[in-house]
Amino acid sequence: MDLINPCSNADFPGRSVAYTGTAGNTATWNPGPQAVFVWSDQACYVEVGVDAVATTASTPIPANTPVRIILPTNMNGAPWRVSAIQVSTGGTVYAKPINRN
Repeated sequence: MDLINPCSNADFPGRSVAYTGTAGNTATWNPGPQAVFVWSDQACYVEVGVDAVATTASTPIPANTPVRIILPTNMNGAPWRVSAIQVSTGGTVYAKPINRN
């Protein structure tokens, strides 16, 4: 199992957002983390980045399965977010910025 190195809770708190057939978008984080730890209570598609909006072409993740997504390198110092949309059932996506080990 991979170890995670969570970023400061003060600067990079965990966030969650509900989604349905319409994408749900977290509040943004400032640049700094190298990756984000993401999980959801339902299968969903996830998009990560500046102004990210998930679609059915985004990365699918299964329910209750934490994944580590490395942040894109082309964000140019802009705030970024996590976005999710349902595969077949709405749910909640959770995200926590981390650094790679």
